[in-house]
Amino acid sequence: MLIHPPQFRLAAGRRRPQQRPDPASRRPRQPGMLCRFPHQPWNHMRIISFNANGIRSAASKGFLDWFRAQNADVLCIQETKAQEDQLADPMFRPDGHHCFYRDAITKKGYSGVAIYSRKEPDQVITSLGWAPFDDEGRYIEARYGNLSVVSFYIPSGSSGDLRQGFKYEVMEWLRPILAQWLASGRDYVLCGDWNIVRSALDIKNWKSNQKNSGCLPPERDWLNGQCVDTDQAMDIAAGQGWTDAYRLLHPQGEDYTWWSNRGAARANNVGWRIDYQFVSPGLRERLRSCSIYRDERFSDHAPFTVDYAP
Repeated sequence: MLIHPPQFRLAAGRRRPQQRPDPASRRPRQPGMLCRFPHQPWNHMRIISFNANGIRSAASKGFLDWFRAQNADVLCIQETKAQEDQLADPMFRPDGHHCFYRDAITKKGYSGVAIYSRKEPDQVITSLGWAPFDDEGRYIEARYGNLSVVSFYIPSGSSGDLRQGFKYEVMEWLRPILAQWLASGRDYVLCGDWNIVRSALDIKNWKSNQKNSGCLPPERDWLNGQCVDTDQAMDIAAGQGWTDAYRLLHPQGEDYTWWSNRGAARANNVGWRIDYQFVSPGLRERLRSCSIYRDERFSDHAPFTVDYAP
């Protein structure tokens, strides 16, 4: 049965998450210089977002070899599907990058996010203050002066009503957090797998997926209600001011970042665009180019790269 949330009503028996003004943080563990992105002029910044569907599996398919050749400043990974102590091999610290993981503690081999950074962040935050979300390893943030880069993994609801209900809870809880970030004056890049398409341009089979998680009207309304496209006015007070990097650079683009493993979905390009980089207003004019890498298959998702100018 499809869940129709009255503005994302909380599931019975689950406590409403409490908002916290500033999440707990931890200092980076690796030694090194503080990141200098925001403190001195830089000619270029490249950020990659990638749902690995298992970082060890993706590495075995050549992902880290590909990554080393990309000259990226930051890599945001989702679905690491590993505990950090399983990633002791130097291959998971490529080329001296500072690597930070937020594992799922609810069960092993599930979810998990990471950030690989060429420069050492000033601060790394791994909790937003609500255990049902945090404990599934769905958020990590690296701070460099006034710049924050976030790796998000928003829940999927495709397994059934229970997880779709949790997805709606997460959406309701995240809205004021995203609005607070938008109004904070910090520069944010929100990378990740959001498990939601925005429009018919973002999915091959639009009509047939209207009742499927990831393409449901309440999900799309929630995401689009926080975004500003080229023909829209920004309303920071209402929490509407995030720019979808791909859509700004390709207003009529029909590229995808995820394909089902069933059938020949990838070969036939029957996909969904659910991996994003959303940027705060201060970075909107710095967007220069983006690409979705499909030549090699590291995962059921493709790496999404965005280049930023000064």
